[in-house]
Amino acid sequence: MTITSPPAPPDAAVTLDGLTKRYGARTAVDQLTMHIPRGSVAGFVGPNGAGKTTAMAMLLGLVRPSAGTATVLGHPISQPARYLGRVGALIETPGFYPALTGLENLRVLAAMGGHDVARIPRVLEQVGLGGRGSSRFGQYSLGMKQRLGIAGALLGDPELVILDEPTNGLDPLGMSEMRELIAGLAGQGRTVMVSSHLLGELEQVCDWLLILDHGELVYQGATEAFAVGVELSVAAEGNADTGRLAELLVAAGYPVRRRGDELVVQLGDRDGRTAAAHVNRIAHAGGVVLSVLHRRRPSLEDQVLARTGGNR
Repeated sequence: MTITSPPAPPDAAVTLDGLTKRYGARTAVDQLTMHIPRGSVAGFVGPNGAGKTTAMAMLLGLVRPSAGTATVLGHPISQPARYLGRVGALIETPGFYPALTGLENLRVLAAMGGHDVARIPRVLEQVGLGGRGSSRFGQYSLGMKQRLGIAGALLGDPELVILDEPTNGLDPLGMSEMRELIAGLAGQGRTVMVSSHLLGELEQVCDWLLILDHGELVYQGATEAFAVGVELSVAAEGNADTGRLAELLVAAGYPVRRRGDELVVQLGDRDGRTAAAHVNRIAHAGGVVLSVLHRRRPSLEDQVLARTGGNR
């Protein structure tokens, strides 16, 4: 189910209008209409196969759309040469020569892209590799490889940075460093579009949120406007009774999903205390004894899972 998107502001960094990509009978991106405000950190999230990487590839001129239009930094994606010089991107795993040093790899990239090699020490410092530029790429940790990829994306001093799963495979320290790096890019006035399945990380750094499911947009807007509301966690004394409780709550009009041994009850705009009392009455009337009933404010991950059917 698609949503009606508000009109994009005239200075939006990225706009999509009905953008579609089909591969034979399969539709990877389905009439995607959305925008990214300039200067924002936009989180691009959704289940695996939702169309995130395909949409990014179309913006970068790597994949030709089947229908629809889009603009990047004010220029149509049908003319990528007009804007790609102002865009830096890291799509999936960065590819570098393992026998060359980080510094040498960036020199190769600079020569290929026509970038000023004088920027190389600056971007290495920017991504926290200032002291490791002379080390061979093959000796880098996964986090260092990801950061070198971002350094390559920054060589052209871009206005827009597109990062596809930059935290993939990183340990907690690496994820923290990546989060700080992304925040630093935004602090320099750049627009950042970042996809990730680690929603807790996105929640800490993104101020704009785009959610895809089966190639369609299901949410667009400020992150703080999305991650609101209260939910109930409930469980019955027996597993069979928990299943019965789910049926009773659905019949009463509550959206319900399983999380482990508990049920998560989405309350929307309902008052949490009143809803908890109502759920308790429903259970009692149905002969179900509750072992768990408590209110909590759902995380971004909880709410995205609820909107996309429970899978990322």
